[in-house]
Amino acid sequence: MIQDRRSFLRTMGYASAGAMVLPPLLSSCDNLQISPDIQAYLDHFQVTPKNLQNVVATAMSKGGDYADLYFEHRISNALVLRDGKVNQAYSNVDYGVGVRTLKGDQTGYAYTENTLPADMQKVASTAANIASDPATFNKKDITEKLPPNYYDISQKWEDTSIEDKVPFVQKLNDKLFELDEKVIKATVVLRDETGYILFYNSEGLLSYDYRPLGSMVCVVVMEKDGKIENAYASESLRTGFEFVTDDLIDKLAEKAVDNCNILFGAGKPKAGEMPVVLGAGGSGILLHEAMGHAFEADFNRKGTSIFSDKMGRRIAKDFINIVEDGTMQNNRGSLNIDDEGNDVKKIHLVKDGMLNSYIHDRISANHYGVEPTGNGRRQSFRHSPLPRMRITYMENGPHKEEEIIKNVDYGVYVDNFTNGQVNIGAGDFTFFVKSGYLIENGKKTMPIKDINIIGNGPQALADITMAAADEKIDNGTGMCGKGGQMVPVTMGIPTVLVKKLTVGGVA
Repeated sequence: MIQDRRSFLRTMGYASAGAMVLPPLLSSCDNLQISPDIQAYLDHFQVTPKNLQNVVATAMSKGGDYADLYFEHRISNALVLRDGKVNQAYSNVDYGVGVRTLKGDQTGYAYTENTLPADMQKVASTAANIASDPATFNKKDITEKLPPNYYDISQKWEDTSIEDKVPFVQKLNDKLFELDEKVIKATVVLRDETGYILFYNSEGLLSYDYRPLGSMVCVVVMEKDGKIENAYASESLRTGFEFVTDDLIDKLAEKAVDNCNILFGAGKPKAGEMPVVLGAGGSGILLHEAMGHAFEADFNRKGTSIFSDKMGRRIAKDFINIVEDGTMQNNRGSLNIDDEGNDVKKIHLVKDGMLNSYIHDRISANHYGVEPTGNGRRQSFRHSPLPRMRITYMENGPHKEEEIIKNVDYGVYVDNFTNGQVNIGAGDFTFFVKSGYLIENGKKTMPIKDINIIGNGPQALADITMAAADEKIDNGTGMCGKGGQMVPVTMGIPTVLVKKLTVGGVA
C-alpha cells in the first residue's frame, strides 16, 4: 500500500502547498465539492470526507468537547560517509493517523498505523473514553483551509535518487581534507525528509501540509603535534534537493575546519562569576532552552514556570524583543499550519522588555481566552500536540558588537554550545561551551574551550545590559525535546552582554 501511495505522489504531481486554487463551491456534507489540492491528499491517505466525519463522530460520542484527526505519511532517507566512502544508507517510511479527543484540559489519544475505516473507528472509540457522558454529535459542514506556502521547492526529495546525492557527500568529504593537512578523519551525513499531513477536526476544518526537510552535517577530526581535536558544522532547511550546492559544501567545510583549528590553541579562563558575551547566532540555544521553554503556556497554565504571574510585566531591558515565528521562508522551524490545523503566526513573547505573550496550543489558548499562536506541535501521528517553539530569536538591539566587547574588563565570549540541562520551572541552567574567547581589557584574547556556563534563565534575561544590531538565525540541525517528543527548531540572537553568569574554568 505504501508503494502505491508513493507512486501516486510521483504521478499526480502535487501542487505546491501555497498554490492558488478555487475554494470549494459548496460546504454541505451531502453535496461536497473538494478543491484539487485537498482531494489529492484525501486520495493519498485513501479516505473520504464521509470517513473523516464518521471517525470524528465516534471520537465525540462520549461527550468530548473537541476532536481531531492527524494523518501523516513521512519518508526519511540518510547517507553516511566515513573513512572516505559512503558506507551507510537507510530509509524509513512512517504512515498512520492519530485521533485526539479533548474534555476540558484532559486529552484522550490513540493512533493506528493504517487508515482502514474499521481501525480508525477503534482508535476513535479509545480516544473518546476521556469523556463519560454519551452524547449525540451533530456532524459539521466541512470547511477547507488552503494554507500558505513557506517552503519554496524546485526538486522534491522523493524525486531524487541516491545516485544524485552521493557525489555531494563525497565532495564535502574531499573539501575537508583539501582545506587543511591536519585533517585525519571526517564524517559526512546527508538527511532528507518529506512529510504529507492531512488534518480534520470536529469543527469541520479540513487542511493539509507538505513538509520537506534537508540536513547536511560534517564532523572533522584534526591532529597537531600529537593533539587531537574535533568540530562540526551543519545546516538544515525546509527545501528540496536544491538545498545541496557547492556553496553549502564550501561553507560547512570551512566552518568545521576553522572551528577545529581554534581549539588547538585554546585554554580555560579563571572560574567564577563574570560578564559573558553571547555571540550572534548559535548562542540562541541559551535563549531557546533557558528562557523559551519557560514561555510555553502549559508550564504557565500549571504554575510551574517562573513567568506564570508576569504577563504584562517588565522582565528585561526596554530594548529587548523576543520573537517566536513559524513563517520564515524555507526555515527548518517553519510550518504552513501547526499540528492542530491552526494558522502559524509571528508573535512577540517579549516586547520592549515586557512579557507580551505565551506560546499557545489549543488547550492553553482556551484556558487563557486567547487565539492559538500556531505552536501546537507533535513529533508524529503517534503523539498528542503540545505548545512548542518553532523559530525563537531576539531582535536587534541598539549597540555594536565591538562596543559590547569594549565594555568587558574580564569575561568570556561564547558562540559554540553543545549540550546543556535546564530546570524549566525555576529556569536554572548549565550549558557546555565547545569554544569561545577570553575577553581582557575590552579585547578578545585567548581562545577557550570545554567550559560550563551556569545561571538562571529569567535572571540572565534581566541581566542583558547590551544587545547589538547583528541578529543572526542559526540554521543548524537543532531538535527540541519535550514530553518525550522531538521536533525540529531553529533559534537566533544578536551579540548580547549578560552582566554576570558563573563560568566553570581554572580554579
